[in-house]
Amino acid sequence: MKTTWKPHEKHGGLSEKDKRELPESVFAFPDERKEPMTDASHVRNAIARFDQVQGVTDKDRDLAFQNILAAAKHYGVDVAETNWRQLGKLPHTPNPAH
Repeated sequence: MKTTWKPHEKHGGLSEKDKRELPESVFAFPDERKEPMTDASHVRNAIARFDQVQGVTDKDRDLAFQNILAAAKHYGVDVAETNWRQLGKLPHTPNPAH
C-alpha cells in the first residue's frame, strides 16, 4: 500500500484550529483526520495511540501504518514494529476495535 503522508511546515503543539487547517496528507488516518504527524513527537504519539483509534477498517489501519512509517523515517523515529497488528499489545489496554 502506498503512503499518503507528506511533511508539513507546522510543528509543535497543535490547537484544534491548527488541526482543522492541516492538509489530510499529514494524518496517519487521512480520511478520518486522526493522528496528525507534524514532528517526531506527534509520530511517537500516533504509534502510542494507534490501538485507540476506533471506527476504522483494517484497510484504513494498513494505510495509517504506512503513513506512520513514512513520517517516522522523515523525523528519525525508530519503529520496531513491522505490522500494525503488533502495535498496542503492551503496555496499552486491549481495544475491541481490532
